[in-house]
Amino acid sequence: MLAETKLKTLQELIEGSTKEELIWINGYLAGFVKQGTLTETAPKPLVHKMTIVYGTDTGNSKKLASDFAAKAKKSGVNVKLGGLDQYRLSDLLKEEYFLVVISTHGDGEPPAAAKKFYDYIHDNTLQLDKLNYAVLALGDTAYPLFCKAGEDVDARLQNLGATRVLSLQKCDTDFEGDAHAWFENWLITLSSSSSAAPAAPVVRRKTSGKKNHTGTILSNVNLNGRGSAKQTHHIEVASEGVEYQPGDSIGIVPENPDEIVESVITLVNINRDKRLVYRQEETTVIDLLKKKLNIVYLLERVVRQYAAIVRQEIPSTHIDLLNLLKIYPIKDAAQFEEVIGVLEPITPRLYSIASSLVAHSGEVHLTVARNCFTVNGEVGYGRGSDYLINLKENTSFEFYIHKNSQFKLPQADTDVIMIGPGTGIAPFRSFIEERNATGASGRNWLFFGDQHFESDFLYQTEIQSYTSIGVLTRVNVAFSRDQQEKIYVQNKMLKHGAEFFRWLESGAHVYVCGAKEPMSVDVESSLLNILSQFGNRTPEQALAYVDKLKEEGRYQKDVY
Repeated sequence: MLAETKLKTLQELIEGSTKEELIWINGYLAGFVKQGTLTETAPKPLVHKMTIVYGTDTGNSKKLASDFAAKAKKSGVNVKLGGLDQYRLSDLLKEEYFLVVISTHGDGEPPAAAKKFYDYIHDNTLQLDKLNYAVLALGDTAYPLFCKAGEDVDARLQNLGATRVLSLQKCDTDFEGDAHAWFENWLITLSSSSSAAPAAPVVRRKTSGKKNHTGTILSNVNLNGRGSAKQTHHIEVASEGVEYQPGDSIGIVPENPDEIVESVITLVNINRDKRLVYRQEETTVIDLLKKKLNIVYLLERVVRQYAAIVRQEIPSTHIDLLNLLKIYPIKDAAQFEEVIGVLEPITPRLYSIASSLVAHSGEVHLTVARNCFTVNGEVGYGRGSDYLINLKENTSFEFYIHKNSQFKLPQADTDVIMIGPGTGIAPFRSFIEERNATGASGRNWLFFGDQHFESDFLYQTEIQSYTSIGVLTRVNVAFSRDQQEKIYVQNKMLKHGAEFFRWLESGAHVYVCGAKEPMSVDVESSLLNILSQFGNRTPEQALAYVDKLKEEGRYQKDVY
């Protein structure tokens, strides 16, 4: 019999758990009992070796895989750990116990580092009957194709004859609890037999969902001067009860333009107020077309599904719904309801927060560049950026906070180097405001770049002010089009390479924000050159130095 305090604790645990969690707890305890004793540590797996691989872009999958490997080693298992970009594909046929941790990016795509592995298993017919595996997928429930890459890998490995040891675990942005409980279940399952065990129940916590906030536009101004080729807006938003930290982002679901929505409704002759069920949610046609469905620049897979509905041959292309309906018309409104069923939800857009909550209570500031491009000879604008920069003062919109645990300020006394050309300045404005407001003693060095000094020096007055009062210890700027030879932030890094290396050696943290390619690639190349030239490292030693910075959390990137 349990003591009263323990019984009360157990009852509270049971009452606060979902059915799936209770099933998992039951299996967890059964694993201990099966070993003949209950101890504070999980039973040792009977397998002697396993491989853990990860596919990552932001670093979350790598961190989890590393944590799993450490736990497995403590249990006496010999672990081979590595990234999927470095994994030798021919080894897959030799594996016995294989665990994959993989994130999902873009429109359900695997991260670039996992693309080679992903294509290999999908493009080849392999005999994997000796492989025992499990897949943990990371994603964001705000995106329509949540954990799609993980789902694909899990299904494909099973189709190739491999044995699934544990059910696929899909994790949202708050992944830590579910992920570690799932891995404990993996170890317990492997302790029951030296061969693959049946799939065990997995913890699946009820997601609390993203908390939506209502924001009201306080100001929306273009930061670029006359003659600039760019349009970059500083947007200030008031929102009661909003909470965030420097490095976080906001997520928005941009609404479709009224003129396109109205044209679609008129063309298909459907009742705008008719209620339809889309993905288990009932709403009106007008709300679906305005706020929920992507009807601009449809993905090729959606065009293929449309072609099947109208029974016509349609070439693979990016096209909006209105033009698709005009060129390949539907029969009637009833057939349009079929079309609605294959359309995909609007993908949320993320924008780095450019303010500190300590400095601006109840406000969120953004730095948004209007994305301009050409499709089929026509000029188009990024849906998210176009939506935000056209919001007028006093208008409201909905957003949620997207936490970014991999892009955070260090201790107050630690030096930071911030490299953010263009809108990459956004989170660093937040960093600088936070360090100023909290009186952080660490030094701050900013690298900023854009096209022209006179028209594109974003937040120039603020940066100069922070420099004059000593919050910014150093500032180096690069304006690529102000001279014949283009100069970028990475060139300025090399120019000040000796000092840059001294800051690194004294423990400085390095942050990079902005375009993933080519900017962040060029910045890392300059970092390696600095280590070689001013740190007297060989290329191999420079790479090892950078890897160590990443492992210690001293080199963080928020790139897109």
